[in-house]
Amino acid sequence: MTTIGFWALAQEDPERIAAISPEGDVVPAGELLASCNQVARGLRAKGFSRGDKVAWVLPNCIEFLEMLMAVNQIGVYGIPINYHLTGPEIAYIIGDCEAKAFICHARYADACAKAVQDAGLPPESVFSVGGAVPGCSPFEELKANQSTELPENRSAGQTMLYTSGTTGRPKGVHRALSDHTPDEAAAFTSLLGALFDVEIGGGMHLLTGPLYHSAPILFGIGGLNLGQTLVMMDKWDAKQTLQLIDSQKITTAHMVPTMFHRMLSLPEETRAKYDVSSLKSIIHGAAPCPVEVKRRIIEWWGPVLYEYYGATEGGGTMIKSQDWLDHPGSVGKPWPGVDISIQDEEGNELPEKEPGTIYMSSFVGEFNYYKDPEKTEGNRRAGLFTVGDIGYFEDGWLYLCDRKADMIISGGVNIYPAETEAAILTHPKIADVAVFGVPDEDWGESVKAVVQLYPGTEASEECAQEIIDYCRERLAHYKCPRSVDFRDELPRHPTGKLYKRLLRDEYWGGRKSRIV
Repeated sequence: MTTIGFWALAQEDPERIAAISPEGDVVPAGELLASCNQVARGLRAKGFSRGDKVAWVLPNCIEFLEMLMAVNQIGVYGIPINYHLTGPEIAYIIGDCEAKAFICHARYADACAKAVQDAGLPPESVFSVGGAVPGCSPFEELKANQSTELPENRSAGQTMLYTSGTTGRPKGVHRALSDHTPDEAAAFTSLLGALFDVEIGGGMHLLTGPLYHSAPILFGIGGLNLGQTLVMMDKWDAKQTLQLIDSQKITTAHMVPTMFHRMLSLPEETRAKYDVSSLKSIIHGAAPCPVEVKRRIIEWWGPVLYEYYGATEGGGTMIKSQDWLDHPGSVGKPWPGVDISIQDEEGNELPEKEPGTIYMSSFVGEFNYYKDPEKTEGNRRAGLFTVGDIGYFEDGWLYLCDRKADMIISGGVNIYPAETEAAILTHPKIADVAVFGVPDEDWGESVKAVVQLYPGTEASEECAQEIIDYCRERLAHYKCPRSVDFRDELPRHPTGKLYKRLLRDEYWGGRKSRIV
């Protein structure tokens, strides 16, 4: 039987390369195992017991892996926090999850020092990586004088991720700890490997997104548990991605559609420099992928794309490249053991081809929003949950329309911005686009496009009209923008998620839209 699980693999072959840091530091599995064992023992020395929580604000770095592989073998919850948050926002999560310790990086010293002060954590429970942070001890002190051997009485821990909080305070997605050993829990990775055709016992996984996000952490740590080497990027860049695919012979990665678009936008001579033939399983999700963008990536890289639909809370569906070519635009069929239902506002099951709210079961078990039973119950129906997405089935394949909160209602007609964005994004001058509803006295809402142009392209009224005309050649006029504005850059999360609310709020000027 093939060994699965980081801890067992590291003991079996300690010289195998487990990770390569963004700076190029090569870390053998045995070295990473020793460090994570010291962290686990250090937490226990601080009084940690099963069910306790530790939070951290770290970039993609080796210490992030040490924290994850430590908590996951001593029955502790690890709470990775978005490093873009402010001090008060970080302090809120520390307090909400009741963290008994906090680890941060010197890169975010100002926000983290403020968070430590606001959260009121004792000095002996806060540690800094990569330099000094006021109020924190060096991270090495947590590991100091601790054995590098596996801790006793090991039990599986979990990560508790906080939702993005774009519509209010973020909430932790909480699940009960299992009775499994860490090694038994790691065996779950084999299911992901089988689902996405990820090889076991070898390969190179490129970490393109921040580990504090659900998808990079799921597939990145999944790669470690399958025996892959984790090649870590600090900040995503299109050209560097191709360089790493070529030089490191990358076999798998998790990506988002924005990344595909940016790589396709590189000059042809630049793209031709890099060998991408090592790629075997490129997993993508997090946002709808425009049909033309995905088609071009498959033509370039081959049938190696595996698209999924899901959420931090669970899910979902999956579709392989050839199935997608046969059903372009689909996000697939439900994973084994997952139920998906398309429902109207009254909870009635809708027939095929009729859009409604997507409800689904969680493939990783029951969850609740930590300390928020109202929100937990508010998104449930008959054992299924929703994150507010709209979609429909056709011949058993799921298609996404958009988020319910992003849908535009103009003159009583529902308009899904994702469809409009996909059309505009194929324009050669467009680097990025956001489409949303703005106030309209006659229609209630009208369609607005805010675009980011490629360098060297001039924003003008003529360019705006060109974009509108281009869209009207591809979509019904009512789906197209009535006006176009320009921005130097759109507010995107490193995971590719567009913070559309930040743009939309500018146009509503303090007035309340129907979006809640």
